Amino acid sequence: MNKQTVVALTCLIAGGALLGVSTNIAKYAGTVGLTPLAFVFWSITGAALLLLVMATFRRQLPPITKSSIEYYLVAALVSVAGSNLIFFSAIPQVGASFVALVMTLPPLLTYVGALLLKMERFDSIRALGVLSALAGAGVLAGNKLTAPDASVFWVLIALCGPVLLAIGNLYRTLRWPTGASPSALAPGMLVAASLQLGALSLLPNFSLALPGVDSFNFSVSIALIGVQAFIFAAQFQLLFVLQKAGGPVLLSLLGSTAAVFAVPIAIFLQAEAPPQGLALGALLIAIGVGLVTWGGIRKPANDQ
Repeated sequence: MNKQTVVALTCLIAGGALLGVSTNIAKYAGTVGLTPLAFVFWSITGAALLLLVMATFRRQLPPITKSSIEYYLVAALVSVAGSNLIFFSAIPQVGASFVALVMTLPPLLTYVGALLLKMERFDSIRALGVLSALAGAGVLAGNKLTAPDASVFWVLIALCGPVLLAIGNLYRTLRWPTGASPSALAPGMLVAASLQLGALSLLPNFSLALPGVDSFNFSVSIALIGVQAFIFAAQFQLLFVLQKAGGPVLLSLLGSTAAVFAVPIAIFLQAEAPPQGLALGALLIAIGVGLVTWGGIRKPANDQ
């Protein structure tokens, strides 16, 4: 196993853990009066500032060119602002564990897209891994849709998130600005996402307001936003490193890895009922992650 593979797998596990924790924090945020838009906006803004400070110290500020600005805006819309707003809005309706499991769906879409765009050569082991992960997610999603108290509308909304994530996985690889480092691109994307979410707040019935300053919920909200900002900063920094080291298909397994962390947290710390089919679904997802990783290791470097 070469150094690049080790870096990719480390980023995959660490990024998945952060994403799993993030979905559970989002559920708790709703209980203290934070709207999904306010929570995502302030957390993303805080993360953008943290990464800009780090980029300044490293002397790797985001490049400002026509192509890089396009990159930040499109990547921010599909990978950050749109997808996170969908997921965080759906969590109070369908649960953190289900949203975490929905985030296991991008591998198939990403892999098919990568094949169509000739970014990857077909590999039977990787294809089998993607199908296994998809089957695991399908077991879990199918059980959720047939549950007596299921909100079909919110289940379908949640399922739109993986489509955006898959588009983002492919777009960021195809349009990666020449010579730019992960440390420079991550803050640029988050700044663009913050501006997009801020613009959304100008529409009726969308607000960035926090609970009353004198209330206990205000203090809790500030604490949650601070924690989430650090998580977002680390998560998106790792995302770009993983994208560079492992490619879009391995990156797409971030959601599958996150589910391994998010579901137990939701069950044991947030008292959510275990999703039906959890054992079979989790096993299939784990097999899928292993096969896609193994298939990537077997491939020559120029096929990544």
